[in-house]
Amino acid sequence: MAIIELREVTYKYPATEKPALEDIKLSVEQGEFLAIVGSNEAGKSTLCYTISGFVPHFFHGELGGDVQVAGLDLKEAKLNEWVLNVGLVFQNPFNQISGSKFTVFEEIAFGLENLGVNRSEMIERVEHAMERTGISDLADRSPYSLSGGQQQKVALTSILVMEPKVFVLDEPTSQLDPIGAREVFQVIKEMSQAGITVVMAEHKIEWVAEFADRVIALNAGQIILEGTPQEVLTSPTLPENGIGSSRYTQVAKQAREEGLYPEDGLLPISLDQAVAGFSGGNYAD
Repeated sequence: MAIIELREVTYKYPATEKPALEDIKLSVEQGEFLAIVGSNEAGKSTLCYTISGFVPHFFHGELGGDVQVAGLDLKEAKLNEWVLNVGLVFQNPFNQISGSKFTVFEEIAFGLENLGVNRSEMIERVEHAMERTGISDLADRSPYSLSGGQQQKVALTSILVMEPKVFVLDEPTSQLDPIGAREVFQVIKEMSQAGITVVMAEHKIEWVAEFADRVIALNAGQIILEGTPQEVLTSPTLPENGIGSSRYTQVAKQAREEGLYPEDGLLPISLDQAVAGFSGGNYAD
């Protein structure tokens, strides 16, 4: 059952003439991990802001079409109603820290405090959320003493504790090293497997290939490709529109041109697929 529905959605920021999104049609199932790829200014962040309700309630502007999430209509619902169902995680975790709390535990509890959740339930929910994201050992640390990866986990946990139905993430690993990025992706994948719907804009194609259930590619505010990671991430349409592909796909394409990779074999999007392909084996789509 779809939890997110966008029908013919077009959006223009205030004082602009060109739409940032144009005629977007998108349906996302509950528990699905949807990745959004595209070049800079393709509309990835704007699509994230639209699903999370910041467009048009915070950025204002002109929104056409219909946006529904968890049974609510974006044009009719208020932002404080919308955010109870949808949590947004930004690129820079530093921007998501409130600055008003001294410990990680207090920071994660901040949203529940604003909702007036009673103390015993708040403590239980915070402890449970920290266990799920593997940061219980950081409870008494200052949020500002943490690494980038740890701060991003705190940001994720601060949203998780609110128990949203949908997680929206705008390039959450853009400032992380490979180890931190993998840790964050693993946490997000576990959330999806637990039934939370995940929508993520991301540049790191290798991580998208490994963790996403479905991928859409944006260019100039429009969806140009949609399908499985295998279908989208090996399409020649990506480089034609300034969108990168995984290193494994690039190497296999070059090897195929030189007769070193099977003509009838699927192009790989992961290391395991590349090993199988260059060994003359097969792998499942």
